[in-house]
Amino acid sequence: MTVLEKGNITIHTENIFPIIKKSLYTNHEIFLRELISNSVDAISKLKMASLAGEVTGDLPEPEIILSVDKDAKTLSISDTGIGMTVEEVKKYINQVAFSSAEEFVQKYQKSSNDLIGHFGLGFYSAFMVAKQVEIDTLSYQDGAQAVHWSCDGSPAFELSESSRNTIGTTITLTLQDDETEYLEPARIRQLVSTYSDFMSVPIKFEGETINKQRALWKESPQNLTKEDYLEFYRYLYPFQEEPLLWVHLNTDYPFLLNGILYFPKLRPDVDVTKGQIKLFCNQVFVSDHCEEIIPEFLMPLRGVIDSPDIPLNVSRSALTSDRTVRRIADFISKKIADRLKSVYLEDALEYIRCWEDVGTFVKYGSIRDEKFKKQVEDILIYRTTYKPEDTPKVEVQAEGDAWQDVSSTSDPLTSVEKEGYTTLKAYLDRNKERHENRVFYCTDSATQATYVQLYKNQGLEVLFFDSFIDTNYFIPFLEREYTNVKFTRVDSELDPTLLEKDHSSEIVDPATNKTRSEVIKELFEKALNNPRINVRVESIKSDDPKGTPPAMVLLPEAMRRLQEMTALMQQQMMSFPEDHVLMVNSSHPLIQNILSLSQGSIISGSGESPSAELAKNLCQHVYDLALIAQKGFNAETMTSFIERSNSVLTKLTEKI
Repeated sequence: MTVLEKGNITIHTENIFPIIKKSLYTNHEIFLRELISNSVDAISKLKMASLAGEVTGDLPEPEIILSVDKDAKTLSISDTGIGMTVEEVKKYINQVAFSSAEEFVQKYQKSSNDLIGHFGLGFYSAFMVAKQVEIDTLSYQDGAQAVHWSCDGSPAFELSESSRNTIGTTITLTLQDDETEYLEPARIRQLVSTYSDFMSVPIKFEGETINKQRALWKESPQNLTKEDYLEFYRYLYPFQEEPLLWVHLNTDYPFLLNGILYFPKLRPDVDVTKGQIKLFCNQVFVSDHCEEIIPEFLMPLRGVIDSPDIPLNVSRSALTSDRTVRRIADFISKKIADRLKSVYLEDALEYIRCWEDVGTFVKYGSIRDEKFKKQVEDILIYRTTYKPEDTPKVEVQAEGDAWQDVSSTSDPLTSVEKEGYTTLKAYLDRNKERHENRVFYCTDSATQATYVQLYKNQGLEVLFFDSFIDTNYFIPFLEREYTNVKFTRVDSELDPTLLEKDHSSEIVDPATNKTRSEVIKELFEKALNNPRINVRVESIKSDDPKGTPPAMVLLPEAMRRLQEMTALMQQQMMSFPEDHVLMVNSSHPLIQNILSLSQGSIISGSGESPSAELAKNLCQHVYDLALIAQKGFNAETMTSFIERSNSVLTKLTEKI
């Protein structure tokens, strides 16, 4: 083998190799990603040279072959790419790579960045794991001499002739003693799967192709089926539920970006603050942290973003202020909004099916991003107690003799309302005559069921704000957006239209000169003996008093919200407010019967009639039942409740 040249790589930083090997990068495994990427680039360049008519003869089959020799501790990466001449080795290896490496070290040593390939420094990353690196290459050019280059990790190199007779390049790494993990087949496969799975060139190892190759996001959406998207999602996120929706991103101006983003089902064990989107650069995996690129409210999305225009050579803090990154974030937000609007307009039922999960994204995005809010404000929907009257079918003739109903598909809002959903604008327009600019809402359909039913019985519409984002975030946001609208939870205060306003028929006790309501109020206050419970007596309007609750616990809106916000700031569960209102329904037969019992005349030795004592226990029991509708009992209160219930039932079965 004829030695063509020996010499030293011209660098000023004498300790560049120790820095490369030990200090600069903590993630050594990326060396394989960089070398494979260089091989793919070389194969692409050969194809371009062929298209330009610069290549004579047939092109070799594009492929990259990985091989290991455990005895020699070597890992080789071979490609059928463009190859290099002696002059190109001198230029691109001895001069460009290492001068760029020195500049890179000087600039980024303190902030450690592992994105070498963005600097064209993929080759030199080999020295992170190798004590010797060899290049064996033959250029595609006619008459080119095959070249062998060798460097042992010092500035010294040796350049000699090679006996290679096939176009392409082989890089052989003699691994350091503490880097022999990269000789293990499982480790090699894992690295290829992680970083180079979607490279368009077959990567072969142990006689088989080990990369997927097909980058779905680079293909045209018109050529893809629903199953293509679902299969890709299953491949990226195995053992997960099917995604709800997806968005295919594709633009080449003012930046180049491709990708597919999926709306997943939100599960309790999913941390919505951590990104699940995989960032690629020219089909090479870069990171699964896109916090600085993806808008915050889209963090729970999953999928792939691929863009060579994202400046990977800057610190993460600088990314957030980069103009291109901001424009990419705005573009992604707009495409998400466009996709959601198209589903709403084209298939309202599908939109509703996904809303429980998708709604969280949309609401959070509306809070965080003014542009996004304007894009989606017309498709924000809420579950409602409103049921529209059936509209007559409108049929048009389709192909042949078939007729199809278009009455439910012509207007998305009509379809939405038939499924028990509505928009805030539609709610306000529908109810402006009964309660203009006022919204009644429910946050828990189970515990607040009694209150919701009461409103429904009186023909008042209630909206459900029952996702985790609603109470502390989205309702206050809506109140800032609709400053003239008052939002009232159904258990905070009963609307006056639910109550009897005429109290002229109230019976007055001639002995005490007190109305029946005043007597009931005193009866409950004495029975409960708790000054923090504000007892109010009202008559709930109803054609069937038995169908109304005998009593209800009310939590004044302002006070409850203050306690919720305090609990949120202290990162605690909100405890049930000790100060609350017990509204007793004087028109309910049970309350009237308790009042009659309390006025029993037979006095026992204790100075209280048995009927009055029973009335007292019943007052406590009525309060307990009202309280159950608002909160769960702990062990102590549940024990007391059971004891009182048993006592009441026992007395009711005794002869009085």
